[in-house]
Amino acid sequence: MPRMSKAILLFLQDSYNMAALLISHGADVNLRCANEKTALHEAARLGRWDIVKLLLVSGAHPDPKSSYGFTPLALAAQSGHTKIMELLLQKGANALGQASDSSSILLEAASGGNPDSVTLLLEYGADANIPKNSGHLPIHVAADRGHLLALKILVPVTDFAAIKRSGISPVHCAAAGAHPKCLELLIQAGFDVNFMLDQRIRKHYDDHRKSALYFAVSNGDLSSVKLLLSAGALPNQDPVNCLQVALRMGNYELISLLLRHGANVNYFCKVNPLHFPSALQYTLKDEVMLRMLLNYGYDTERCFDCPHGDKVHPFYTFVEGWTSTVIKDSMFCEVITLSWLQHLSGKVVRVMLDYVDQVRICSKLKAVLQKQRLWSEIHFILTNPRSLKHLCRLKIRKCMGRLHLRCPIFMSFLPLPNRLKAYVLYKEYDLYEQGIFTGTW
Repeated sequence: MPRMSKAILLFLQDSYNMAALLISHGADVNLRCANEKTALHEAARLGRWDIVKLLLVSGAHPDPKSSYGFTPLALAAQSGHTKIMELLLQKGANALGQASDSSSILLEAASGGNPDSVTLLLEYGADANIPKNSGHLPIHVAADRGHLLALKILVPVTDFAAIKRSGISPVHCAAAGAHPKCLELLIQAGFDVNFMLDQRIRKHYDDHRKSALYFAVSNGDLSSVKLLLSAGALPNQDPVNCLQVALRMGNYELISLLLRHGANVNYFCKVNPLHFPSALQYTLKDEVMLRMLLNYGYDTERCFDCPHGDKVHPFYTFVEGWTSTVIKDSMFCEVITLSWLQHLSGKVVRVMLDYVDQVRICSKLKAVLQKQRLWSEIHFILTNPRSLKHLCRLKIRKCMGRLHLRCPIFMSFLPLPNRLKAYVLYKEYDLYEQGIFTGTW
């Protein structure tokens, strides 16, 4: 008797007549081949409606499972072959079937993205709230793949309780997949943009990320970041701050967006507990980014806080290429005087002096600054009283607090002329808003 595996090869060669000939000569239409697949599996996967019908008419079982638990219906759903799916369902295929990893046929259809396939399965009783072993639901897969029409169908038939049990929101999936249209749909449908990943999901990420915003920022996806922030996403919820990710990328627009929506410029990275807020380390070579941080209330005074003062500093050995992996409460003077950063010290300190009152610099920092081109200007500022105008600006900013500084609505209510408001906000030093997009010294 001819083996049906020959027929499978013929399907690949688009030979319906030869397949019919094999069947007419007694080929077993239910013969199992590699991975326990039958000819019906292959015909359904390839979208061969004519051969599927031929096999079913010839006695093929409509719902056989492969060694991975996939049925012909599941394979047709993966590729969005709705006409074949309808034929199989009419012949008794189970719309509620699941693969070995508990992946439902509806989930496979969501992965394929054909909205007609999703609708058909729902009409035959498929349940949108059955998760696979990983916890993912059909709505998660549709959002991750960017299948907007399929997602639109799945939103009203998915229970929030099932999503909560899964530990991940479809908002995370849309953000991770960089699909702003799907994200917009989910936000309009009322999904919480501040739903945090469950601990069991977080542990699979080295950075233990929690928020959908973190996924969008990590992708550099400005459209999704804008949508999330406008919908109320909080920018300071993750172990690794979203602002830190944007700073590492050097993405000015992303940094500006996060700062305008309340990103904390004074966060301390747990991996590297510096004595000064961690964000600064990513801006030492870029004046635009440095000014962004300082304008939004970075704690500049902490950079000049050194317990040694004019005394000799203890000697520390740093490995060249200092990064955020160094575990030490490093002072700013210790960092900026490293051999590979010394050339930046004059420029960085000069900028910082625009944001502080009278400060004292320690002996270690002074020794390095004296060798810099800007030392005479720095020395003049350090040894002379600051202007009353400058001191008033600092006092107003301190009274307002960091959060009020970045709030346009709050600023609009201040009984001050616009020119003075601009001065308080350091608009003369807002290089990004002035269209300066290259900040390297």
